[in-house]
Amino acid sequence: MAAMGRPKAELRLTDEEREVLCGMLRRRTTAQSLALRARIVLRCEEVDSNRDIAEEVGVSEQTVGKWRRRFVTRRIDGLYDEPRIGGPRTISDARVEDVVRRTLTTKPKSGTHWTTRQLARTVGVSPASVGRIWKAFGLQPHRTESFSLSKDPQFIAKVRDIVGLYLDPPERALVLCVDEKSQIQALDRAQPALSIMFEHPERRTHSYVRHGTTSLFAALDVATGKVIGKCFRKHRGREFLAFLDLIEQSVPPQLDVHLVMDNYATHKTPRVKRWLLRHPRYHVHFTPTTSSWLNLVECFFSILSRRLLKRGVHRSTLALEKDIRRCLDSHNDESRPFVWTKSADQILAQLERYCSAVNASQTSVANS
Repeated sequence: MAAMGRPKAELRLTDEEREVLCGMLRRRTTAQSLALRARIVLRCEEVDSNRDIAEEVGVSEQTVGKWRRRFVTRRIDGLYDEPRIGGPRTISDARVEDVVRRTLTTKPKSGTHWTTRQLARTVGVSPASVGRIWKAFGLQPHRTESFSLSKDPQFIAKVRDIVGLYLDPPERALVLCVDEKSQIQALDRAQPALSIMFEHPERRTHSYVRHGTTSLFAALDVATGKVIGKCFRKHRGREFLAFLDLIEQSVPPQLDVHLVMDNYATHKTPRVKRWLLRHPRYHVHFTPTTSSWLNLVECFFSILSRRLLKRGVHRSTLALEKDIRRCLDSHNDESRPFVWTKSADQILAQLERYCSAVNASQTSVANS
């Protein structure tokens, strides 16, 4: 007697498709539903009976037939779920506007910024909805950043001078960004750290033991990214003079040297001024007050903090200084130029917009 029922589509796999399906089964990150479909398709190539496969895999015969047909028609792509339209919106535009307006212009009575739960109770939506609205509009009330506007009367002239050095340095000259990272602490954790593991970051105790401090004097060559650096136990004009002597020994004698420095007192002592008079090839460019962002050596200090100081463990100041020296050597071996991208006009225009926004914000607060 002839077999009854719907004829089965013939299923044959290529070597590439078989490898993809087996990979789905091996990967731990594959969704269980997708792994099940891959197992069904692999068995369909070997077994003709949907009923036998259904009993083996633990699904209905109709499910086996469905994924057999989907694979024959659309191959691997047919095993993935099709995109769904989703349900209708439950929050009106007016409610969304209310959430955004309150986030931008108001504060809760019990704090300095809104949380999703506080705003949800006030507006009458779920905390998850508030979170989605904030994400859609790029609002992050929990975050805050600091800034400081310089009151230097020569701010504009100094910005144009230093940015001009970065973008169009003089011929036969070096531009060195000089500064000190002072009071670097040699810290030893009170208890041993737990190493990184799968799904767990490195863990350390918050308590520590201090073993002294050191200060790193550094000069960054903008053109090459190399750093001239040396550690001193104290941070005075005497140490800065010794560092200037180190720069003098390290820089080719035929080149002029332009030093970008901040207004720290150790940079302006009488002995430093006399040293600069005795070395006329050195030209000093002071950054505006509270404008350390103009000094590119701060970028190197940030690299040093991330790579070494933030998580380093040192039981003596000597060990700390050795690690700093090792980090300096490694940086210089793979150094690249530090490229300044914004012109002085762009910086000043951005600051103008920022000051206008600050003034508008203060006016809004005063009126409310």
